[in-house]
Amino acid sequence: MVRILLIHHSPTESTQKIAASALSAAKLPDLAELGELELIEVAALEPNIDQVLQADAYVLGTTANFGYISGALKHFFDTVYDHVREQTAGRPFSYWIHGGYDTTGAEKAMEALTTGIGWKLSHDPVVWTGAVEDSHLEQVQEMTATVMASALE
Repeated sequence: MVRILLIHHSPTESTQKIAASALSAAKLPDLAELGELELIEVAALEPNIDQVLQADAYVLGTTANFGYISGALKHFFDTVYDHVREQTAGRPFSYWIHGGYDTTGAEKAMEALTTGIGWKLSHDPVVWTGAVEDSHLEQVQEMTATVMASALE
């Protein structure tokens, strides 16, 4: 079984829609044909080092808060970083960031954290500000599906 972790902090109704869209990627017919894939949802405030080590790929999701990623996702990285960095280097990942006005600081933080941990970007991140539109949900689903498929390579 190929495991993909969906690690996110989605405290609002609109961000929960984003996470649901990412989760829906696991039900796409094209992915079912590729093999046994398991998408496991993980709350960013509940990091599990063993889960991270056992996963084959990662999808991250966060809001942009005060110019940075959510404190919950930063907590996730603070908790697992030293324990998983070497063993998980090179594994595929991507992410979404949703902000109200600006995502610049959050984007820089995600680049720095994921470069430091050594994960390999397998799909362009989905980053936007303002309302959550259907097009954003579709992009998040596509990004998640791509990360899942890349875990098989």
